[in-house]
Amino acid sequence: MLSFIPFIVLIALITCCVAVFGNATLDGASQVSLLVASAVSVLIGHFSKRVTWEELEREITAKIATCTPAVIILLLIGAIGGTWMVSGIVPTMIYYGMQILRPEIFLVSSSLLCALVSLMIGSSWTTVATIGVALMGIGKAHGFDDGWIAGSIITGAYFGDKLSPLSDTTVLASSVSGVPLFTHIRYMMYTTVPTFCLSLTIFLVAGLTMTVEGQGTVGEFMEGLQHTFVISPWLLLVPVLTGIMIARRWPSMVVLFFSILLAVFVALTVQSHLVHQIAGDAGGALLSSYKGMMQVCYGATAIATGVPMLDELVHTSGMAGMMPTIWLIICAQTFGAALTATGQLRDLMHLVLRFARGTASLIASTVGFGVTCNIVLADQYLSIMLSSSMFKDTFQERGYEQRLLSRSCEDSATVTSVLVPWNTCGLTQSTVLGVATLTYLPYCFFNLLSPVTSIVVAATGWKIKKLEIRN
Repeated sequence: MLSFIPFIVLIALITCCVAVFGNATLDGASQVSLLVASAVSVLIGHFSKRVTWEELEREITAKIATCTPAVIILLLIGAIGGTWMVSGIVPTMIYYGMQILRPEIFLVSSSLLCALVSLMIGSSWTTVATIGVALMGIGKAHGFDDGWIAGSIITGAYFGDKLSPLSDTTVLASSVSGVPLFTHIRYMMYTTVPTFCLSLTIFLVAGLTMTVEGQGTVGEFMEGLQHTFVISPWLLLVPVLTGIMIARRWPSMVVLFFSILLAVFVALTVQSHLVHQIAGDAGGALLSSYKGMMQVCYGATAIATGVPMLDELVHTSGMAGMMPTIWLIICAQTFGAALTATGQLRDLMHLVLRFARGTASLIASTVGFGVTCNIVLADQYLSIMLSSSMFKDTFQERGYEQRLLSRSCEDSATVTSVLVPWNTCGLTQSTVLGVATLTYLPYCFFNLLSPVTSIVVAATGWKIKKLEIRN
């Protein structure tokens, strides 16, 4: 019973944080809550199980050390987000992607567009808060129901976020499970792509039965992009080369690093006017280029396009924007280490695993735990990390590949967070889109079906291999 106390404390603190801080919970309140819950776990372990501080310190140090690759990758992701935006690569993708929008296929097009943008920038939040807001306005003008519009936007945004190597949740799920990033992404495709295709089919059928007209905001966005950036299909060579590196299974850090270098080269040669604008008065073209690109990599950049919503889309935060996530990872790993060292995590696992005997039931337990964490902890990052920590050893002991664990965490904790009204994701997206969570929930087909698909695929045994257990 004592093992539940740290979780109860954490749930209570996170609930208060969401109520008080709202969308700003991840700016520090969640991290403090994790450290307080860690302290509670340490106290219980010390006085009830006689765990020494030296043991706790060793476990915490080892746990945090495992996150070092994730921290480096997150910093590179921050840099690539800035360089790909300022170089015009992402704006070019958005520009050509918008041209697929047609009134009669608005729902499926908006979902595809959000998927494309989210895949390129690695952020469902940014996609929803920018291009998603524009699509809400277009959809309302067409006469679509708010729930359908928001559902198509969220479906696409979370699909792209889930498969993007730039996504912090994707990096987090792979790193805490001990799976190489691109191995994790490739394995997710077996459940993610069929679910997304089914969702698109639903949106296509629904959209073809509705009468729609008008695309004013799309034209405004396209004009703003053309006015601000040099838009050219040649810029798409960078994502193509990145895709080739991924296909050749280069290490994720190497891929990200070379992608940054390519984007820096493009920015300096094609979008030099923007680089100098970001640098300000730096005293000379060479110094201005150096200062501008350094700032794009590590800091925030704001580019005026003349369209307020588009300004939000092209705004980047660089490496500095990744610091709250890195901070959260360190605090969450501290909490997980405290639970592990004191044996509290093992006690909780015994209760859960009584009902998980076969492959399907183990995956169902993992998926169910991820969804439950989203409901009670109100944060997808915590849900991903706790799900992985809870089941990692069990997957290994039973001979299952760790990529099965990382996929199960993503199929549940990542995508269902937006369906919970008090979760940071649900709270953010409902506020940004102006649509109540329970209004768009029935239309977020990808998010609803992903946990189910994960369990069904596990039950069939498709692409699920057991490793040899060596004594």
